[in-house]
Amino acid sequence: MRRRNLLQASGVGLAAAAVGVSASPAAARGTAAKSRPTRVHILVYDGAEEQDFIGPRDVFGHAAHVGGTLRTSLVRPGGPGEVTCAFGTRIVVDQGWNPTEADILVIPGGGWGDPEGPGVHRLRENAAVLRDLRRAHRSGTVLAGVCTGVLVLSAAGLLKGRPSTTHHLAKDALTQEGGDVLSSRVVDDKDIVTAGGVTSGLDLALWVVTREWGAPVAAKVEAVLEYEQRGTVWRRD
Repeated sequence: MRRRNLLQASGVGLAAAAVGVSASPAAARGTAAKSRPTRVHILVYDGAEEQDFIGPRDVFGHAAHVGGTLRTSLVRPGGPGEVTCAFGTRIVVDQGWNPTEADILVIPGGGWGDPEGPGVHRLRENAAVLRDLRRAHRSGTVLAGVCTGVLVLSAAGLLKGRPSTTHHLAKDALTQEGGDVLSSRVVDDKDIVTAGGVTSGLDLALWVVTREWGAPVAAKVEAVLEYEQRGTVWRRD
């Protein structure tokens, strides 16, 4: 297995380095076809860390405005309803999660330090969620885990022996569950992308934009956000 590291010294540097990125799983299955935009779903649930999903939501939203052919939706396990996030923010999610209706699914983290409270621990124990993640993976959906949201993918049995990363406080758990844990900010293993740290959702989303819609679109998003991708992206050649 060949491995390649891309050092993100700056957003402009990454954009230049990423021009040659090969076709992604989403593009390969035709989700970027002109017939419809790529469907990006972000799974939110009680206890989700606000930054984990708001960062990607902002990146993908701006990408659609600057040339990316995508549509982003928040989705909730079990159907539409209200979600109370990690720091008490309440949001109304008007769309339930159907595992076969997304081309890219983002799973944020939250609540790792409180096993008895709402958050990823409850999601990891939800048999229906884990079953649907496996179903989504089989259907060809690109799964993207942010921070401790990566551990939900692990609980579904999708990361055993696979390169991945997560928040530094959860890396031991991911290793114990069979993940091949790397120190990179973002790990792109084609159909599964993972990122470590609360703010890494920004970097994961910008990398996915680079991969799916090109470096020029990602650079425009960075300019609007006044934020440049940071850290190292590991990707499978």
